[in-house]
Amino acid sequence: MMTLDLVRLRLIMSNWAKKNTMEDTMSGLDEAFKTVETVVSTTPEGGCTKRKDQLKKVDGQDQVQDDYEYARGNLYLLVDKGQEAVNGALDLAMSSDHPRAYEVAGQLIKHVGDVADKLMALQKDKKAVKEESAKKVVTNNSLFVGSTADLQKMLKEASKEKDK
Repeated sequence: MMTLDLVRLRLIMSNWAKKNTMEDTMSGLDEAFKTVETVVSTTPEGGCTKRKDQLKKVDGQDQVQDDYEYARGNLYLLVDKGQEAVNGALDLAMSSDHPRAYEVAGQLIKHVGDVADKLMALQKDKKAVKEESAKKVVTNNSLFVGSTADLQKMLKEASKEKDK
């Protein structure tokens, strides 16, 4: 009796599958859940060239600061995404116990560490650029050509001018 019910169920399902295509099934789901299929473009209108034209053109220290903030933001984003990827890879590795999954997780951990190192190098680079722009030219090797008497006269005149 039980097998007869299973045979009937299979016959009903196969007839239903012949009548209904995948498109009919999806439209039924769209109606049931009141959804509408839409296509979204992820690139801006005009593509990457338009985006390139939108970049600000600034000079000097502002450009260094803007570049630093942009690079720093991207590196932080990469670290966050890398952490998410590492967590997912470790979960997958633990659930599957497959050696390749552990290898991939290890590589992801290494890459996240490399990005953190790049973040520290960015700090050092910014500091070096700041120091380079703030350097003054100082001449330590002053040379006086003359006698000691001339030097004393010059120093007396300088001290008189300073006292005034």
